[in-house]
Amino acid sequence: MIRWLPTLLVPLLVTLATASDYHEQLTLRPLPLSQLLASFNFKSNTSIADFEARNFRLFPRSLGQILEYAGTRELHLRFTLGRWDAESWGARPWDGTKEGGTGVELWAWMDAENDKQAHANWLTLTNALSGLFCASLNFIDETRTIRPALSFQPEGHHTSDSLAKMRLLHGVLPHEVVCTENLTPFLKLLPCHGKAGVGSLLDGHKLFDSSFQSMAIDVKPLCENSGSCVLQMEQTIDMVMDVERSKRPRDNPIPRPPPSHELVCDTSKPYHDDSHCFPADYLNGQDWSISQIFGRSIQGTCPLASPDTPPVCLEVPASRIVHAPEGSREFKDSEGSSRCYSFPPETQFNLDLPRTEAKTAEEASGALVEPRRPLLYAERSFTGHGQEYGGVQAILTNPNPFEVEFVYLESLPWFMRVFLHTLATRISTSAAAHLNSSSLIKEIHYRPALDRTRGTQLELQLRIPPQCTVFLTYDFEKAILRYTEYPPDANRGFDVAAAVIRTLEPRVMNLRTTSLLLYLPTPDFSMPYNVIIFTSTAIALAFGGLYNILVRRLVGADEAAGPMSKWKLRNLLARLSKR
Repeated sequence: MIRWLPTLLVPLLVTLATASDYHEQLTLRPLPLSQLLASFNFKSNTSIADFEARNFRLFPRSLGQILEYAGTRELHLRFTLGRWDAESWGARPWDGTKEGGTGVELWAWMDAENDKQAHANWLTLTNALSGLFCASLNFIDETRTIRPALSFQPEGHHTSDSLAKMRLLHGVLPHEVVCTENLTPFLKLLPCHGKAGVGSLLDGHKLFDSSFQSMAIDVKPLCENSGSCVLQMEQTIDMVMDVERSKRPRDNPIPRPPPSHELVCDTSKPYHDDSHCFPADYLNGQDWSISQIFGRSIQGTCPLASPDTPPVCLEVPASRIVHAPEGSREFKDSEGSSRCYSFPPETQFNLDLPRTEAKTAEEASGALVEPRRPLLYAERSFTGHGQEYGGVQAILTNPNPFEVEFVYLESLPWFMRVFLHTLATRISTSAAAHLNSSSLIKEIHYRPALDRTRGTQLELQLRIPPQCTVFLTYDFEKAILRYTEYPPDANRGFDVAAAVIRTLEPRVMNLRTTSLLLYLPTPDFSMPYNVIIFTSTAIALAFGGLYNILVRRLVGADEAAGPMSKWKLRNLLARLSKR
């Protein structure tokens, strides 16, 4: 019997639907500066009755057994590398709900009666996921685990009795390097394993050559008004690719600058001439296709995918010319900013966008759908100098004409000893000078660190007035570690996890800041070797001299000659007797 699903809605189990469905879709959206956003979404819904009957037709058995054994009611896992340029690219895909901090981020709701049992289930979950995804999730120990109180809310449907027994735990590994070893297990969880459908475009060479990539896995129970409940597993991959770099053929792995006659220049700049070229801000005039960007065409559709969902969508203006192969069908939305395509199951599909010419910058800007402006811009950096004290400064900007309320979460390592009394906010704009900066913080949830036991958890609920920039600062002290606690690359520094921001009003949206690199007082690791060599030499000299005095016996030369001559004569007589 499954421990964590039947307790969600026990009275409704008799009305559960037995149908299961699977949807997959690829959305392509050109971005400024010749970038292309490719968002892969794979969503499977499995009825709870099928899951209880061990019908793993869509839901992967390997992950299902882990969630059952670890008592996990809801799971969210993120693998992220790179930085999303919000100022140029606009709002994040999926409003940031499918994005994590740099490295690996994991949070889950565990079924437990107390915190001790929840932590035991958490260790079981992290160790099992570490083996499943070939990642270092087993290094998420107590010092890297927090229990957020304001930042995260369950996305699935749970009863009040289930919510009373659920405990949220969150962990992050900012130093984890995401690579092909994590992509391969990700593809194995898909029903078609990346052999057919839009998943056939996923290749490690293309994914990890992009400037930003994020892989997300979400497992949660969902219920409809009719009472039918399903277990939904959603896998998402977002990648921002450079068009010219991605079009480079496989036999030319070294990127080379394009010839001058192939450069796309912005001729509206006053300094443009034959010897100066400013790159065009938009993906205009460039021809590209799916086969050029990903190195292959889409290998048909997944047989298990629902035909009601078009596999490929393209977000370009209605004036943009797009060539689709014969047999495919095009669906345009009412606004004309997006079009989707469906095609026969066993045919290869490829979209081709030919080259177009624009004479002015206005025509170039019309080649893209205008990016949505995010609710917040966030930056974070270290302040101060020296090896003893430091500070953190977060710059939060609200570019909108309305107030934004959000929760700011930081999970800091234990060797950053935060001084909470130094926490301060400051408004930069003169228009908001009449506001009291202390009134910006509505609620504080602080859990101090314990050396080598747990890290610091800082949660703030803030509000930012319209079109204002708020500076959030605090100071901390750098701890001195034991020499065995330093990593092999100690002079590189220690990674500090990205801050998590979740907006509450006017709509829910998530974003992460960049991770930080903290430098701690580092000893000279060559000194132990010098001490070992010096002490070994001193011991050898002292022991050798003392040993010689105790063991050796001093005799005269005439005393030593007698025994030696007798030994030689005896040896000679023995040889003669043998002959």
